[in-house]
Amino acid sequence: MRSKSLPTINEVNILFLVLGLVLLIFGSMAQRRDLYTGVLITEYIFILAPNIIYLKMRGYSLKNVLGLNPITARQIIQIFFIMVFAYPMAVFLNYIVLVMVNSVSPAMPIGVPVPTNLIDYLIGLIVIAVTPGICEEVMFRGTMQSAYIRMGEKQAILISALLFGMFHFNLLNLLGPLFLGIVLGVIRYKTNSLYGSILGHTINNGIALTLGFVLTGLTENIQEITEQAPLIPEGLQLIITLVMLGSWALFSFVVLYLLLKNLPGPKDNSRVEHTMETVDSTWELEEMETDSYKISWAPIVVIAGIFIFLNYRYFFLI
Repeated sequence: MRSKSLPTINEVNILFLVLGLVLLIFGSMAQRRDLYTGVLITEYIFILAPNIIYLKMRGYSLKNVLGLNPITARQIIQIFFIMVFAYPMAVFLNYIVLVMVNSVSPAMPIGVPVPTNLIDYLIGLIVIAVTPGICEEVMFRGTMQSAYIRMGEKQAILISALLFGMFHFNLLNLLGPLFLGIVLGVIRYKTNSLYGSILGHTINNGIALTLGFVLTGLTENIQEITEQAPLIPEGLQLIITLVMLGSWALFSFVVLYLLLKNLPGPKDNSRVEHTMETVDSTWELEEMETDSYKISWAPIVVIAGIFIFLNYRYFFLI
């Protein structure tokens, strides 16, 4: 029955292409007028709604495809610490790209507005943390990863993470999301629940927003200290920053690895054992599909080409 099956790779590739083009054309227009309103429109109307509508119209079971299974209190706590230690690594990876791009062309990462008061901060949590956590996880760790599971769980996690990184269409924000996509993909697989990756995505964005909010209040003090401090050559500043971020990231990565390893997997969690057996049997019945049709990578190549063109034009032709 269709309701017990998963989307094909070709189907989700086409969906990825269509939504990528919609995001570029209409999402950017909406966000230029008002960032927060534009983000809500982009996430709920251009990402979440098409995924849900598509799955329902094709007759797929949302529970099976998205993995709408409960998670335990222990897993919630573990996911929190996993994302706390994943964040430094993502920052370090993005910083490496920034340094490399700056060696060729001046570039600065484009971030979201930093809240200056508690009300703006709470609104920011809803718009910047919770909203992408729900909408983007439905698409990438839900629809995309479920389809690519036919190629194996590791391949599904890696490919969906790569597509997640490209979907940001920003070279300076590619490696960080790609790494986080892998972490979220592992969480999705090991908990057998999209709620786990939604929680992780929300926590990551919440950390970034919270750090910006807190550091804004310290800006004046930092400026005073900087003005009184002796001048450090730019090259030395770069080295110091890389060493500090790298050390922080390396330590965090080791802890992250141990936390992910300790996160109960499908075989360790009796609560989801029956669900996994059901889904596994579905994959076995559909494994022959990958042999009966040729996977078309054209939609992915098109988006990759657009990604390369836009970033080359923005960073290297200015």
